[in-house]
Amino acid sequence: MNKFTDFTALAAFLEEARDHGIDTSNEYASSFIEESEMAKLSVVSEPEKADMPDPFQVEAAVDLMMRTMFDVLRDTRMEEFAKDLAWGFCNSFHMVAKRLEGREDDAARKLGELARTFDTSEIYANELEDTQLLCQTLEGCRAAMECMRDHAAEIYRVETGQPFSTVKGSRVSTKLSASMIDARDYLASRARTRREQFAPEGPVVAFSGGQEWHDHELLWDRLDQIAKRIPSMILATTAQAKGCDAIATAWAASRGIKVVQFKLDRSQGAKAAWVRNDRIVNLKPVEAIVCEGSGVQLNFAQKLRAAGVPLHVFRRAQQRSAAAA
Repeated sequence: MNKFTDFTALAAFLEEARDHGIDTSNEYASSFIEESEMAKLSVVSEPEKADMPDPFQVEAAVDLMMRTMFDVLRDTRMEEFAKDLAWGFCNSFHMVAKRLEGREDDAARKLGELARTFDTSEIYANELEDTQLLCQTLEGCRAAMECMRDHAAEIYRVETGQPFSTVKGSRVSTKLSASMIDARDYLASRARTRREQFAPEGPVVAFSGGQEWHDHELLWDRLDQIAKRIPSMILATTAQAKGCDAIATAWAASRGIKVVQFKLDRSQGAKAAWVRNDRIVNLKPVEAIVCEGSGVQLNFAQKLRAAGVPLHVFRRAQQRSAAAA
């Protein structure tokens, strides 16, 4: 067993392991980039020379933090809490990234206003330069934070078998292997400048199923068959937290498939589930999987058939026994 006294030694070990063909994250080097020698992190602060942290040391720190939490609690009475703690780490990265994104958006708006009100004065030129540097610095920090979040989320997925998903809102970055996208964000984002992030272009495969399901291999096999025929597919699910939808979401995370989660719109009251079915059908999916569940799945299958969508239906009786699965 290797022992390390500091992150520099651990990072060196990871780099050596990488040279010997061990697959580790390769996103850090492209995320921890210094676009300028100077940095500015707030409107009131002066530009200063500040380097980005070493990407391999940060990778080592995130890896050690996440894996240690699972390792020290494994095979103890507190093992079941490791998942919750690890989720908290992932969510912390996510929330900090969102705050950085908000500050970046504010700086970008100010930069746009300055660009529209050109002035030949030196004061204007300095303000324009400082605002651009602020926007650039925040953008780099946000990208680095998203990289750390995605790395932590991948460790969470490997350890728990479930993809990391935030409590509310969307999780989107250019480095994601699977995007967990809130349906309302997905629909509204078509008119936004970040359209390709929040509304990824590609053929939609619809999925819905009941919350009681144990044979994940049955569903994974069929999803693999569809992905082989439609490699650019986007999986649209009815966002159940357990059962069939959770199995499909875990499959997507393991295969690098983008996921659009259509959560219930509670403002629709008793008809929320039916409205959600309509919204997914309106995406004009090219194929769909429906697993036996409740009347919601029956209604979904009927609407898909009426729309002429090729449909794969799985019944509970088709599952292998729980022990075999």
